[in-house]
Amino acid sequence: MTTSFWQEEIETMSREKLEKFQTERLRETVAQAANSVFYRKVFEENDISADKVTSLDCLNKFPFTTKDDLRAHYPFGFAAVPIRKCVRIHSSSGTTGNPTVVLHSQKDIDMWSNQVARCLYMVGLRDTDVFQNTSGYGMFTGGLGFQYGAEKLGALTVPAAAGNSKRQIRFIMDFGTTALHIIPSYAMRLAEVFQELNIDPRKQTDLRVFCIGAEPHSEEQRRRIEQLLGVKAYNCFGMSEMNGPGVAFECAEQHGLHIWEDYVIPEIINPETLEPVAEGEIGELTLTTLQREAMPLIRYRTHDLTCFLPGDCPCGRTHRRIDRFKGRSDDMIILKGVNIFPIQIETILLGFKELGGNYLITIETVGNNDEMLIEVELSDLFTDDYSALERLSKKIVRLLKDELLITPRVKLLAKGSLPVVEGKAVRVKDLRKL
Repeated sequence: MTTSFWQEEIETMSREKLEKFQTERLRETVAQAANSVFYRKVFEENDISADKVTSLDCLNKFPFTTKDDLRAHYPFGFAAVPIRKCVRIHSSSGTTGNPTVVLHSQKDIDMWSNQVARCLYMVGLRDTDVFQNTSGYGMFTGGLGFQYGAEKLGALTVPAAAGNSKRQIRFIMDFGTTALHIIPSYAMRLAEVFQELNIDPRKQTDLRVFCIGAEPHSEEQRRRIEQLLGVKAYNCFGMSEMNGPGVAFECAEQHGLHIWEDYVIPEIINPETLEPVAEGEIGELTLTTLQREAMPLIRYRTHDLTCFLPGDCPCGRTHRRIDRFKGRSDDMIILKGVNIFPIQIETILLGFKELGGNYLITIETVGNNDEMLIEVELSDLFTDDYSALERLSKKIVRLLKDELLITPRVKLLAKGSLPVVEGKAVRVKDLRKL
């Protein structure tokens, strides 16, 4: 059993005490959420009020909240405090409509920092570590979330941001970096660059801990990262709507992610019936915030598919564990840490009169990198002009890169090249081994 905790009383709280704590916090959350335009109407329509919350079972009376709700009430329809009390906005990219916006008060930032610090402490990081963050900053929460958490922990932080592998390695070598936050595919690329530079990270660096997440990856890929770089790689889970990183994290046992139940109430439901599933059964993760001030969310549908792992964890923490994610119940693609919806791609493709309406998006692993191939048929309007075809392809790639923040490969095909499927068209093939 682990004998060292960031907040031992909370992390090892009995189930009875934890559920009592959650019930009290849920009551406070409902009272706070009632200040927002969105939830005020929802509560009135469903006869819901804070004083009626007497147990966690009361949560079943609440309707679910969706990403579409967030978009429909853009930008501040979910604000539960005056905007002047908010100190930060994070936002995801829009598809064909509004982006989603998440508001933070200073209290929210402080609580989030503590949440991430708890995760880092759990995997052995201390104030003597040097923590290098290879995540993008800005509106993406992975950068600032880990930055604030590592600072709360007291580690020396290196906000290196994404890309520039040779510079990343120089920082690792010069600063004595011991821990990295990194997406799995980039970890594999970094291993390649180490090899190109004739540097053995297992012998010539102080690296020992990787925090990996933000994109699907297999257990095989995780173990390969550990072997190539001489580290322990711990899975992490977060999403902007729940602050960002730190919602759930692996402990040293590396068997499931502890989801911090003093910050959220997790439910796993059947995405079709919306009813709870049995422990160990795969379903959609739904989360209710418990300590958010500026923008609490109730029964938010994440669309991530997982299950609760049965039994107690040998680490001694009592917060429930969720399994590695098995996919999504919607059509969102996660590639290189970026959330992508097929409709974003379709909107751009259909803007070209030279293109037809049939296309296929394939996600596959090439070498150690996950890549996107977009095959799209040409329309009858296009002529057999090779130079024009090349110009068209480059223009499409440029627009897609601007929209998606990644660079896909585009292959233009003659009309009728792609299979025609009766019923719902198959637009995405994910061939990665997850």
